[in-house]
Amino acid sequence: MASPTEAPAAAAPLIELRDVSRLFTLGGDTVRAVAGANLAIRRGEYCSIMGPSGSGKSTLLNLIALLDRPTSGRYLLNGSDVTALSDDELAAVRNRTIGFVFQSFHLVPRLTAAQNIELPLMLAGVAGRERAERVGEALGALGLTERASHRPAELSGGQRQRVAIARAMIMRPPLLLADEPTGNLDSASGAQVIDILERLQREQQVTLVIVTHDAALGARAHRHLGIVDGRIASDSATAALGTP
Repeated sequence: MASPTEAPAAAAPLIELRDVSRLFTLGGDTVRAVAGANLAIRRGEYCSIMGPSGSGKSTLLNLIALLDRPTSGRYLLNGSDVTALSDDELAAVRNRTIGFVFQSFHLVPRLTAAQNIELPLMLAGVAGRERAERVGEALGALGLTERASHRPAELSGGQRQRVAIARAMIMRPPLLLADEPTGNLDSASGAQVIDILERLQREQQVTLVIVTHDAALGARAHRHLGIVDGRIASDSATAALGTP
């Protein structure tokens, strides 16, 4: 596959973390899962976050996804400070701005593939006819039209992850986050899923951030962040970005 599209050098940051930390208390001890992160990710970038187990990379991704809150520091998303928003306000921002692909798919078992994809549109109050059109387009784009009426238990792992990607992208968010998206897939299905994610990044200029243990997968991104003990220990584009 052709290498992913490089983000324009002059693009403004979509994600900006300013001295962000996340602390947890476990058994009376304080664990610093993310420690003083300063990070700017521009629109259209394709980044990987890599590090050993327990390094804080998934916590960092959850903070970026607004699924968790920083203990300290500020987070600017699309130029707006989202640090102190209420839970309802964060949910609204997430629904229109962020798509998230999980390792374990997180599909609703009782719903069909089409219904799972449709969920964000329903939550956003999109009209029925437009929902049907957009879901049909998403199913077709990801080769799932013949699986539209199948429930997750009737789908392969690769098909479930494609449904999850379609659901993540149905609101056309500018930011797509993926936490170990190939972790539960065989090599062939994993390669197909990564090809789809990279196609979305390339064709729609989506900002794509992937957490992975797989060095070969991480190397496909055009920017690589290394996390060690909660700190951003390496950043292949640090010199180009400057200090956030």
